[in-house]
Amino acid sequence: MSNKGSNQGAGKGQAKQVSGPRAARSRARSCVMQAIYQWQLTSHDAAAIDPQFLIDETEGEVDRRFFDVLLREALTYIDDLDEQIEPLLDRPLHEVDPVERAILRLGACELRYHPETPYRVIINEGVELAKLFGAHHGHKYVNGILDRLAERMRREEVALVSSNKGAK
Repeated sequence: MSNKGSNQGAGKGQAKQVSGPRAARSRARSCVMQAIYQWQLTSHDAAAIDPQFLIDETEGEVDRRFFDVLLREALTYIDDLDEQIEPLLDRPLHEVDPVERAILRLGACELRYHPETPYRVIINEGVELAKLFGAHHGHKYVNGILDRLAERMRREEVALVSSNKGAK
């Protein structure tokens, strides 16, 4: 699902090649999203998908541990994640573009199981993935759904951030 040579992401430029833990985690998220996308299309076991993305789809360092954890959680708890996402959609989940669906599942997983990651980082990462791989305005859809999902799953964190904005 690489965006190399495709129209998706064309003209937008590649993301800067940045190094460090944040960049490695961003690349891991990108790989997980692509692995979820492949799983949606093929229903292959995660063990068959996992090595392919780390070899074929990455440029630069990937946080392998983060990749393994996110992919395992996303596929293990897919039904729970879908139950969280579906009430926020304007159509059945299976009708959502497969790229956006994979991004929403990844975002829901991280919101649910990784409280150490700020919700705004998770939303931003999802939007960036949608801009790079998704449909023309898919990033707006992803942004809206992940924002509402964060309000449900991270109510206290969202309220704290909102109250801090109002205090300035």
